[in-house]
Amino acid sequence: MAKNNGIADYRERLERVRRHIRENLDGPLNLDDLADIACLSRFHWHRTYRGLTGETVWQTVRRMRLHRAAAELANGSSAMEEIVARSGYTNSRAFSQAFKADYGLPPLRYRVEGGHRRYENPEWQESDTMYDVRIEEMGPAKLVGFEHTGPYMEIGSAFEKFYAEVGPANLASQDVAIAAAYFSDPDITAAEDCRSLAGMIVSPDLDVAADFDRFDIPAGRYAVLQHKGAYAELPKAYQWFYGAWLADSGESAAAAPAVEKYLNSPMNTAPSELVTEICMPLA
Repeated sequence: MAKNNGIADYRERLERVRRHIRENLDGPLNLDDLADIACLSRFHWHRTYRGLTGETVWQTVRRMRLHRAAAELANGSSAMEEIVARSGYTNSRAFSQAFKADYGLPPLRYRVEGGHRRYENPEWQESDTMYDVRIEEMGPAKLVGFEHTGPYMEIGSAFEKFYAEVGPANLASQDVAIAAAYFSDPDITAAEDCRSLAGMIVSPDLDVAADFDRFDIPAGRYAVLQHKGAYAELPKAYQWFYGAWLADSGESAAAAPAVEKYLNSPMNTAPSELVTEICMPLA
């Protein structure tokens, strides 16, 4: 038990580091300052960080900044110069090379041709092969993790908190799926007030630690849209799924939150290869 508590303590310290990085993406970040936030020796703390997270600090910073940039390109209208500056690059060429390496397209082409554009296709009815939607019956399940209040694109902070607790809660060996539930409609709810829950789907009868938040996923019929591509593209996928597809399907959405299942991980998968299932409960 003492060994598990020691690992949990280290994970919690490094979660503080990632939270600080996420909250200070626009500012300078210093390894020594991050070591102090982690309360670890400046000499070897970075090895500890990489050993427990699977990436270096600078890989974390780069991934978070490019993730935010992709969201702005797919869903916003910020000028390219502003996006480049906020991403920490001194010139647009360096930013373009880094973005293309992760997302497969240079940023200007991604804004115009990225995966999010498929959901803006006015001829979607004639291109069914582009949209992988199925209807299936799901049994009852339980989502356990931590709640997040704020923009949905920042739910990563709740996942990081959850991962810091996974080992001590003995969930890693269970038959589980990484997932999140989204309780608010971002079209009518201020971004800072949107509620979600990030964690794992487990059997409804599995006992979990009391300090986890939980949501009982009801059994029933679900429409499932499988999206392949960056998480930044998911808002457009939702607009199409709950708009054009639902109107044409003859189905009705139930008064229950959508659940996302993540079939692979951004820690070891290129953004263009990420696979997400959006599960819409049906009435």
